[in-house]
Amino acid sequence: MNKQTVTTKNTRISGKTVVITGASGGAGRAIAVEFARAGARLVLAGRRDFALDETVEECNQVDASGAISVVTDVTDSEAVALLAKTAFEVYGRIDVWVNNAGVLAAGSLTDTPVEVIDQVIKTNLMGYIHGAHAVLPYFKEQKQGVLINNISVGGWFPVPYATGYSASKFGLRGFSEALRGELLNYPDIHICDAFPAFLDTPGIQHAANFTGRYLKPAPPVYDPQELARALVSLAEKPRESVVVGSMAVVLKLSHALFPGLTRAITAKVIERYLNVADNVPLTSGNIFRPLKFGSGISGGWSRFMPPSKRKIAAALLLTGIAGLFLATRSK
Repeated sequence: MNKQTVTTKNTRISGKTVVITGASGGAGRAIAVEFARAGARLVLAGRRDFALDETVEECNQVDASGAISVVTDVTDSEAVALLAKTAFEVYGRIDVWVNNAGVLAAGSLTDTPVEVIDQVIKTNLMGYIHGAHAVLPYFKEQKQGVLINNISVGGWFPVPYATGYSASKFGLRGFSEALRGELLNYPDIHICDAFPAFLDTPGIQHAANFTGRYLKPAPPVYDPQELARALVSLAEKPRESVVVGSMAVVLKLSHALFPGLTRAITAKVIERYLNVADNVPLTSGNIFRPLKFGSGISGGWSRFMPPSKRKIAAALLLTGIAGLFLATRSK
C-alpha cells in the first residue's frame, strides 16, 4: 500500500457516496479525481460516455473504493432523478452531491439565438435545480447530506457578451439562499456554494460563440485542482460558501464597491479584445450536444500566465480598487 492510499483511507470522505455532474472533463474530472483520492465511492454523470469512461478509469486507478458512470443530461429532470436513484441503489445512500455541469455562450444578446440562451439557462440553472430536486428526498430521509453548487465568480461578477451565462450564475446564488431557508429544520443538510475564478479547462473551447472572434479566458486562470481540493474540503467541513482563487475575491470586491465602473471597464476590455481577435466561424459549441474533443482536465491556458504572474495581476487590480475606494471616500 503506497503512501497516497494510506492518506485517502484516513479522510472524512472515505467510504462516502459522492455524485458529480459534468464529470466528463475539465473541472468535473478534476473534482472526481480529488474525491477518489479521498476514498469516496463515486457516481459520475455527464453527456459523453467515452469521456466518463476515461474519468472512471482514472479515479479507479487513484483509489479502489469504486467509481461508476451514468450518462446524464442535466436539462432532463427525469434523467437526473434516475441518476440519484441509481446512486442510491448501488451504494445504499448519497452523502454528497456536486452540481457542476455547465455551458457558456458568448455573443451580444441580440446576436445570440434565443434557443441557445434558453439552453444555457436550462443547463446552468435548471440543471442544478434538477440535481437538488432529485437528491433532497434522500438527504431528508437520511436527515443529512451535502449539496455543493459550483457556481463560479460569475455569480457575483457580470459578464457582458455572456448575458445568459450571467443570468444563470446570479440565479444560482438566489436559489441556494432560498433553499437554505427551506432547510432550517434540517441542520445536517448543508447547501454549499463554490465561487472559483477563471479555470484552466477546455470549457471555453466548447463554448457557443456568436462573436465571430476567437475566444480565450481572461487571465489569470487557475488550476482546476485548486477548486477540486476546495470542494473536498467543503464536503468534509460544510460551510455556506468558499471562494477559490485570489482574483475571485478581487472581482467580487470590485463589483461590490464600484458596480457601474467595473461593469463599464469589463465591457470595454471585452470589446477591445473582440475588435482585434482572429475571425472564427459562428458555432453553437456544446450547447445542444456534447463534443468529441476536450475530455481532459486542462484547457492549456495556464502557460499564458504562471502562478507568479497571477499573484502580481491580482495584487495590482486590488491596489487599483483600493485606490478608487479611498479616492471616492475622500470626496
